[in-house]
Amino acid sequence: MNNIPNTPVTVIGLGLMGQALARAFLKAGHPTTVWNRTSSKADQLVAEGAQLAPTVGDALKAGSLTVICVTDYPAMHDVLSAAADAELDATTLVNLTSGSSAQAREAARWAGQRGARYLDGAIMAIPPAIGTAEAVILHSGQQADFEAHESALGALGTVTYLGADHGLAALYDVAGLAMMWSVLNAWLQGTAMLRAAGVNATTYAPFAQQIAAGVATWLPGYAEQVDNGSFPAEVSALETDARAMEHLIEESEAVGVNAELPKLIKAMADRAIAAGHGAEQYPVLIEEFGKPRID
Repeated sequence: MNNIPNTPVTVIGLGLMGQALARAFLKAGHPTTVWNRTSSKADQLVAEGAQLAPTVGDALKAGSLTVICVTDYPAMHDVLSAAADAELDATTLVNLTSGSSAQAREAARWAGQRGARYLDGAIMAIPPAIGTAEAVILHSGQQADFEAHESALGALGTVTYLGADHGLAALYDVAGLAMMWSVLNAWLQGTAMLRAAGVNATTYAPFAQQIAAGVATWLPGYAEQVDNGSFPAEVSALETDARAMEHLIEESEAVGVNAELPKLIKAMADRAIAAGHGAEQYPVLIEEFGKPRID
């Protein structure tokens, strides 16, 4: 691991997140070079001690570690295509641009063909959290490349290495979004129902938080069932859960609340039951989630 505290770093892309990344490196004492298409976005960072590179190539040559955070992967390719292969070869490129796992793997191939060492990453934080332990930064790619720069990358927050598959960070990113939106959607469903009875969201929120926290404790045990492919009904059988889903749908419709979401989950449960899984525990639905939809 590279433990030199003043490792020179470069940040390409100075939107709100890119500025936060550069500022965290500066705060940690790293000589920081920045580049952005609109150079005026670097003005405040330069005032704080950053160096503005005149070209992308100059930015890449300025340090052994380059972090890029732009709009999307096509923008990343567009920006870096202006650099010569020798300039890309001079740095380890850490791409923190949001995109798909397929785009991440293709970017890794593209970078490798040009001699660059490449890590793909995902930022699980908002810009104000960058530089604190609350900012979780996921990385995937060659472990040696991650370990060589783990210390410097630690200036950004809590860094996590996921594995050699460059697509893993992007997959974890969207899996996290699935969790976030599912929890929020469930809360909104319940809130809409209770509002129909005059209960406001603020009153319901602590109860919902308690339920969400309780369900979260089930995940390790349920994960073992998924990994083992065995779903004994230790708590409740899926067919029992499906009857409770019917109550949720009926109650939603009775109070004039949209029931599309619980109907969707009920339809998946019904398919699993029809396939002979009614006596197994809820995680058996992984078989339905793992299938593409056939219209």
